[in-house]
Amino acid sequence: MKDGPADGHVRIRLDLAYQGAEFAGWARQPGRRTVQDELESALQVVTRSPEPFPLTVAGRTDAGVHARGQVAHVDLPAELWAQHAEKLLRRLAGRLPADIRVYRLAEAPVGFDARFAAIWRRYAYRVADHQGGVDPLLRGHVLWHDRPLDVDRMNEAARLLLGEHDFAAYCKKRDGATTIRTLLELRWDRVPVDPYAAQEGSLAIATVRADAFCHNMVRALVGAMLLVGDGHRPVDFPGQVLAGGVRHSAVNVIRPHGLTLEEVGYPADDQLAERNRVSRRLRTLPAAD
Repeated sequence: MKDGPADGHVRIRLDLAYQGAEFAGWARQPGRRTVQDELESALQVVTRSPEPFPLTVAGRTDAGVHARGQVAHVDLPAELWAQHAEKLLRRLAGRLPADIRVYRLAEAPVGFDARFAAIWRRYAYRVADHQGGVDPLLRGHVLWHDRPLDVDRMNEAARLLLGEHDFAAYCKKRDGATTIRTLLELRWDRVPVDPYAAQEGSLAIATVRADAFCHNMVRALVGAMLLVGDGHRPVDFPGQVLAGGVRHSAVNVIRPHGLTLEEVGYPADDQLAERNRVSRRLRTLPAAD
C-alpha cells in the first residue's frame, strides 16, 4: 500500500468539530446518520465530484460523543485542490449541517496521516454532581451524577492506571485488534459551572490522554472512577479491575454525551513518516520476568 497520497493527488488536513447527539458515531453506517457520511457528502457536492472522497480520521468517536479537536485527512486530485482551495472552507460551511463545522483546511506535510501519525488523543468527560441536577443549558454535554464526588479520591485512583497496560478490562474487544494502550494522563479537576449561571457549584472534569484508545475505554474508565468518587468502591478498585483483565460487572460504560474529543497531538513534521510506520505495528507487552 502506498504511504501517502496517490500520484497526482495532495493530502488535505481538516480540523473539525461536531455535536454528537444526532449522530450514530463517526464511521459510515448504512441507513444511519454519521459524521463521515455528512462530511464526505458535503465535500463531494462543493467540489462537484462524481464520486465521494473517503476521509481518514484520527479517532472514530462513538454514537453521541462530541468533538471540537477532531482531525481528518482526505486525498484530492491536485488539479481539483488548486481550483477549489481558496473557497472550499466557506463552501463547506454553507453546505454542512449546523452540528458539524470544519474550521481549518490546509495541505498536509509529507508523511501526515490523521490516524497513524497521531501521538496522542485527549478527551474530556464532564460530570455535574449538584443535588439539583445539570444546568439545562449544559445538559447536552454534561452527565449528572446523583451523589457528591470526591475528586481527590478519583485522582488517587487515576494515578494507578497510568502507563502502558492491556486495557482489555475497560474495552470492547474487536477481532484482530490489540487492547494495549499507553495512558499518558488521567486527572480530575473542579471548575465552576458558569460564572453567569444561577446554579452554584462546579463540574468535575476528567482529562484523559493516551497514545490511542480502544472501543468504550474512556467511558468505562470514568465509570470505574465515579464508583470511587462517590464512595461505593475503594481507591484501588479501578486498578484491580485493570489487573483482572476482564470486564467487571460493577463497571458501567457511562453515557456518551459527557464525552468530548478535545485535541489530537502530532509530532514535528520531520517525524511524521516514522510515527506513521511505528503506529501500524501490532503492540505487545514485554514478557514478565
